[in-house]
Amino acid sequence: MTTTTTLWTRPGSDVRAPVTRPWRSAPGAVLVLVGALLPWASVVLPGGAYPDLATLQFFDAPHLVTGFRLHLVLLGLAALLPRAGRAAGVGVILIALVHAAFLAALGALSLGGPVTLAGGVLLVWLGRKEPAPEWRLPGRAVAWPVLVAAFAVLLWLVSETLTAGGQSRATNPHGGAEFLAFLGFAIGLIRILSAYGVLAWISALAERHRPFSVTILLACAMSLPLTEAGTGYWMTVASTIGVYAATAIGLNIVVGLAGLLDLGYVAFLGIGAFTAANLAHQVPFPVAALAGAATAGLLGVVVGAPTLRVRGDYLAIVTLAFGEIFFRAAQNDLGGLTGGANSLPGIPPITMFGQAFDQPVGGLPAGFLYYAVTVLMVAGAMAVLANLKHSRTGRAWLAISADEDVARAMGVRTGQAKILAFLVGATLAGLAGAVFAHKLGTVGYESFDFSESVTLLAAVILGGLGTVPGAVVGASLLFVLPEKLREFSDYRLMLFGLALILIMRFHPRGLVSR
Repeated sequence: MTTTTTLWTRPGSDVRAPVTRPWRSAPGAVLVLVGALLPWASVVLPGGAYPDLATLQFFDAPHLVTGFRLHLVLLGLAALLPRAGRAAGVGVILIALVHAAFLAALGALSLGGPVTLAGGVLLVWLGRKEPAPEWRLPGRAVAWPVLVAAFAVLLWLVSETLTAGGQSRATNPHGGAEFLAFLGFAIGLIRILSAYGVLAWISALAERHRPFSVTILLACAMSLPLTEAGTGYWMTVASTIGVYAATAIGLNIVVGLAGLLDLGYVAFLGIGAFTAANLAHQVPFPVAALAGAATAGLLGVVVGAPTLRVRGDYLAIVTLAFGEIFFRAAQNDLGGLTGGANSLPGIPPITMFGQAFDQPVGGLPAGFLYYAVTVLMVAGAMAVLANLKHSRTGRAWLAISADEDVARAMGVRTGQAKILAFLVGATLAGLAGAVFAHKLGTVGYESFDFSESVTLLAAVILGGLGTVPGAVVGASLLFVLPEKLREFSDYRLMLFGLALILIMRFHPRGLVSR
């Protein structure tokens, strides 16, 4: 049984959409709340009390909930709202499955787990998938504070995702389960906001006020060291993600826009890294970085030339061969430029005004300056992708991606456009490689094997082909998950693969669709 509500879309029009009655999700929500308040582990585990007051020793105060149990309470309360039951149920199921399975593996009976899982299943079963409402876009006086608040929440979400579960199993034996459970809560929260049309509304606001949005987003990114993730360890992880995100943006131009399947793209990252490493002791970093970008771009043209006569699977073979040639040449220290098995050690850190970028600055942790460089680099790469995508060249690439023969018949110079795609993509990768070399202090051929190309390609596809933020989202996902799933030792790669399968199953067009 449903009622109707009026949702404003624009002046002079409205949309009437059915909204499920709140009581429909009440049984599942009650089960979730009861399960969250029950003790979860039947014994005190050897590594210490299970997280968040979840063992029987806290049964005398079940209302003192924190961590994943607090998340369950929040999702249970949210499930009472119209439209939110099904979305909240997904998050509840993920949290319950993670902790129940983790406890079962440790030989402890989970009491609250089965009750919570039953509540989540009931929420999904009783809930209805309804079209999200559309909200009228407000003026600047309201839009700007809303965007600031939205990006602040995004900053909090990124910080919590990085720090969930701690840094190592030695300090937190339950860290892996806590991280996966937080992901479940984040997914539930995002789905609830999406069900109410909030995400689409904020996206439309950001597009309408693009300069302001970019400024605030950049400020939020620079504020990450001021959060719980502001440690040297997380700055190193975040800057590494930034390097691969910038590289993935370049690949997104080649694959996402032009539709050219490149299976050896990581070679351009290596070319930029080795070029900068060989010049690091002779020239300042900006010169070495430009040299690395230019060298990679030049070789990108060389690789792009054969694309004039090959396409599809044959193009994939050509690019795969190029990547393998580069890897073997670097392994054998061709020309004494790569160091072979000894790599190229002793690369000095970036230094500016007497400040080494690998040292703390002010009250900020070590590695912050490298993180700031990668943020600016990713922002620049995203600006390049956004402008090219909406330019005449970008439209030519999209036409080639759709049907090259038709594009040629319509007057598109396909050969020139494809070579330009390789040039721009390789140049971005070469610049990222230069930062990569100075950040690590050493460069070896093993960092640029075929598996890295596959990972970059997976990041582009999972994030969303041809989308501006897609490559960043995909790269962040593919490099954060393996780092956090180290807690599961032998099962890490299996869980990582399962996560990718689930993402592609429920988001076949990528997490950020075009």
